[in-house]
Order: sequence, then C-alpha cells, then structure tokens
Amino acid sequence: MSWIWIDHFVEFASGRRASAVKMVTASEGYLQELPSGDPVLPAVLMIEGMAQTAGILVGEARGFAENVILAKIRCARFDDYAKPGDRLRYDAVIDSLDDRAGVTSGTVFKNEAPIGQVDLIFSHINPADRSLDLPDHNFVFTESFMSLLATFRNHGVEKVEQPGAG
Repeated sequence: MSWIWIDHFVEFASGRRASAVKMVTASEGYLQELPSGDPVLPAVLMIEGMAQTAGILVGEARGFAENVILAKIRCARFDDYAKPGDRLRYDAVIDSLDDRAGVTSGTVFKNEAPIGQVDLIFSHINPADRSLDLPDHNFVFTESFMSLLATFRNHGVEKVEQPGAG
C-alpha cells in the first residue's frame, strides 16, 4: 500500500500555492464503510493528502533545506464524503512562512465542488540538529515525494476548471 495520498500536482506556484489530485479507487484497502455499507475515504486521509500537498509547497519554498514536520492542525472540517470514483483536489496556500514555521490554508474539492477546509502549521527542523536525535538527512522529502514535483515540472500543468469559472 502506498503512503502517498496524492497522485500528482496540477498547479504549483513556488512559495504561494499548490494543487494536487487524488483519485479515490475501490481497489485500495484503506476505505471504511459507512453504516449504510458505502465505502468512503477516511477524513484523516484527506487531511494527510492536504498535509502532503502543503508540506511539499512549504518545503520547496525553503529549498528543501529542512525537514518540514506537521506541527498542528488548525482546522479540519468536511461537509461530505469521498467515495470510489471521486476525484479529490487539494488546494493549498501559504499564509505565512519564516525560519521557524509555515502556516497554510487549504480547501478540499470533490469532483470540483468544495467539501472541506484543512488549515495546517508546519515546523522546520534542520536535519543537522543533533539535539533532537533525528537522522542527519532530510527524511521527510523522500524520492517518492520529490518525483511528484519533478513529474509536474517536466510535464506541465493540467488545465483545471475552477468552480464558477465560465
């Protein structure tokens, strides 16, 4: 099972905003059943999808020099479920960024309709900081995460219709 909860980026504006997509499929083993028996993507995995989208955005804005660790979920609210066949889009925006932290706000869309808000705070941890007893390399931005951004940059932007755009 993959632990990456986004499939690809559809927009990436360095230091400002990013959008990533996740297709929900019935073949993946992480779906939960509602009392009605309908399979749904757990909300915690939509939060993680936003954290991965926003975390890569924050990390890239600082040149991937530090590990970017999710420090706090400021807000996580969902008005609907995501089911197999749905297309999720995570839109993340950097609200503030400094040497210690990055603050982001994000909207989760299901099939282009907004279904949730996920606002996050990330801490920056220098990989060379031995006082925290962490590995001396960047353990957050693995090859898998870096390839998502590289694929987007190599293949360009998917045109995404914004809700209400005509």
